[in-house]
Amino acid sequence: MYYSNGNYEAFARPEKPEGVDKKSAYLVGSGLASLSAAAFLIRDGQMKGSNIHILEESDISGGALDGINDPQKGFISRGGREMDNHFECLWDLFRSIPSIETEGISVLDEYYWLNKHDPNYSLMRATENRGEDAHTDGKFELSEKASMEIMKVFFMREEDLYDKRINDVFSEEFFSSNFWLYWSTMFAFQKWSSALEMQRYIKRFVHHVGGLPDFKALRFTKYNQYESLVLPLMEYLKSYGVDFQYNVAVTNVIFDIDKDKKVAKKIICTRDGRDDEISLTEDDLVFVTNGSIVDNSTLGDDDHVPEINYSEGNSWKVWKNIAAQDSVFGRPEKFCNSIEETNWESATVTTLDKRIPEYIEKISKRDPFSGKVVTGGIVTIKDSNWLMSWTVNRQPHFKSQPDDQIVVWVYSLLTDVPGNYIKKSMKDCTGKEIVQEWLYHLGVPEDQIEEMSETGAHCIPCMMPYITAHFAPRAEGDRPNVVPDGCTNFAFIGQFTETPRDTVFTIEYSTRTAMEAVYTLLNIDRGVPEVYGSKYDVRCLLDATSKMRDGKKITDAGLSLEAKLAIKKIKGKIAGTVIEDLLKEYNLI
Repeated sequence: MYYSNGNYEAFARPEKPEGVDKKSAYLVGSGLASLSAAAFLIRDGQMKGSNIHILEESDISGGALDGINDPQKGFISRGGREMDNHFECLWDLFRSIPSIETEGISVLDEYYWLNKHDPNYSLMRATENRGEDAHTDGKFELSEKASMEIMKVFFMREEDLYDKRINDVFSEEFFSSNFWLYWSTMFAFQKWSSALEMQRYIKRFVHHVGGLPDFKALRFTKYNQYESLVLPLMEYLKSYGVDFQYNVAVTNVIFDIDKDKKVAKKIICTRDGRDDEISLTEDDLVFVTNGSIVDNSTLGDDDHVPEINYSEGNSWKVWKNIAAQDSVFGRPEKFCNSIEETNWESATVTTLDKRIPEYIEKISKRDPFSGKVVTGGIVTIKDSNWLMSWTVNRQPHFKSQPDDQIVVWVYSLLTDVPGNYIKKSMKDCTGKEIVQEWLYHLGVPEDQIEEMSETGAHCIPCMMPYITAHFAPRAEGDRPNVVPDGCTNFAFIGQFTETPRDTVFTIEYSTRTAMEAVYTLLNIDRGVPEVYGSKYDVRCLLDATSKMRDGKKITDAGLSLEAKLAIKKIKGKIAGTVIEDLLKEYNLI
């Protein structure tokens, strides 16, 4: 497997891999990583669909990319993923997946046209004082010290950030900035999250720094991502005869390990509650999604609290059983043993009349019933004790959604502190109480909040113990390589594998690891698109520098006389060169 960029390989079709007709594949889990791997096996590996078997513990595919209209509970989305134009592997995949909305076009075509006609951007990124504009004005408000801390982290070697937390490398000056407010709420970073992953994010999305305050860098699907991405992908796989097996809980993969060679020989599982096993040869490829951010998720409702499930989720048990056989299979305990730090809670709110949408329109400055972009991303409540954020995507968010309802997604990073209106932590609140806290911050008069929460909305809260487990501080070897050393017929895929430069908590990461796994095990002679190299592009770096300085020129800073003289000397040397032109273009001098 190798990386490539440019059109030459992007549009090329690989030759059929040698011996693929006698090979089969078993994919453990049916989240996006597994579904993507199955599609790459068919499209690029040219494997027969009937030779591909997807083993899923539950009775539905999609993993974290869910979107359900539950007959008893109503509309439920545990979360949604932000996307950008440089998800190279994701778009490489979905250019080949037919739309189920419009005949004759791909999912990528559909998505591209939608976001061209209705571009995403926010008109109010943050509020305070119960629905008032927080007047962040798109400014990062980074001090010189905080700016230098970002620069220092950017240039550090990854090994110097092993097992470090974000608050090990940043000071309180940084955490008090709007930059951190935008960053932490957009990506769900906590101060105790991995400094290494923070660095990867800064490098990976440096070209989008200017888009953080208003989300103009983001793009979204028409409906929830289950209906917009998962269903078309499943239709594609089913059309090729892929075998979906539900209620199959894999508990272990047994290996034959001989010096440097590791061969998966047996899959241990339960099928509809009965013990079973699948014998394997080297021609049977195994792809395991190790770990899950939505494992042990629990739902509440209007009148019931979603209890935290502290038991060990099955995806972690599988990984631990595999890891016990050899150190190259990673260290799952680094990610799943700190539920107090990896949990947060979301809630799906469905409005039932026009009263709440009026407050949504006041803040978003858009008609939520228009069918177009509404909030343009999350609206963060800056003075919320819970650090609550909420978003309204294009409506309807579900195909079956009534025209007079709005589906809202709410989440809070801090689940264990009392609210501003409801004097309880979010994790101790019913759906109705979460709605009341949200309505308070929208600016609904206090004497109307309780009645409006009773008759104007319906809420399904969801507690997720492992939702930011992939942000746990880590070191080399904690996450296993996509194809661990010596493995001939086995690969890990998903958010807890290791691939260079890319960032977890993105659907690109799931797709990328799937592509790398398939291309490696089948020796497919086509390059995997490399991660977009914005961190190597001087234009992106200059633009990000200018934006993080809120447009202040380098000479505007309170510099010492010595520094001012040095800048004057440098400006004299670059005068009349393209370097001067670039610095002027990006408003740095």
